[in-house]
Amino acid sequence: MRTIYTLTFLGFSTVMAGLLTSCDSAKPEERTAVKAAPASLPDSAQVILASTEQASVAVTAPIINLSADAAAILAKPQVPILCYHQVRDWRDSDSKQARDYIVPTAVFRDQMQMLADSGYHTILPDQLMAYLTTGAPLPEKPVMITFDDTNLDQYTNALPELEKHNFKAVYFIMTVSLNRPRYMTREQVKELSDKGHAIGSHTWDHHNVKKYEGNDWITQVAKPKKVLEEITGKPVTYFAYPFGLWNKEAIPELKNNGMTAAFQLAAKRDEQDPLFTIRRIIASGYWSPIRLYKNLEGSF
Repeated sequence: MRTIYTLTFLGFSTVMAGLLTSCDSAKPEERTAVKAAPASLPDSAQVILASTEQASVAVTAPIINLSADAAAILAKPQVPILCYHQVRDWRDSDSKQARDYIVPTAVFRDQMQMLADSGYHTILPDQLMAYLTTGAPLPEKPVMITFDDTNLDQYTNALPELEKHNFKAVYFIMTVSLNRPRYMTREQVKELSDKGHAIGSHTWDHHNVKKYEGNDWITQVAKPKKVLEEITGKPVTYFAYPFGLWNKEAIPELKNNGMTAAFQLAAKRDEQDPLFTIRRIIASGYWSPIRLYKNLEGSF
């Protein structure tokens, strides 16, 4: 029996009144879902490059304008983007803080059911990029679901729940963990990509971007991007900052290494490069479906 959530939907055109404080500093019960900006260029996209060159590959692919005005991007209502880490049952050894990042399997199942029952539609980064840079339409009540860190339970526990509702997600992969115990294999990442999910980079070993120097950009960004492209057979141009931390110095480095957009958590967006400071909200393990619903509805 489908549960009907009756809170009022405020409408996609309503602009969020205030900005979120940092996810890391806010208590789970105090957090409000954030409308965020999107990420990057798939292999099938038709893209309007900043140099005005056009790379036209597929007629039906979204058009993305990388020279879009930053102020115009910032003025658009943001789309809520959820960030998940582990999807598994809590253990006695899990601290209270850790449980904020660990969503029990049944809670995740109920959250996904709530999204489906409430009419939400998952979107992928190229759709969001097209919306932000050209004003392309999105489905009613869009939401993006993202996963960080390559945890195996994202494949074993979360994926079946996504597939029940034909939801698609974005997986930000930390390449050092591939094929290790409790993490996904290369074959599983390839399968996710083949099923239509988006694959992005989450660095080699989760090193803080604000501390990079010298060859760190090669180790943490260039090489992982190449590895993921070899696995999926597709360009990888979406990036998620470890810990959600970024600085202005990182943006040109990411651009130089082939990234076209990057995801943070809930800090203020950069006024010159909003596509490299896309905002997300951590989906707390303490949130009931109705709590998640209120946060999503309140973000529009």
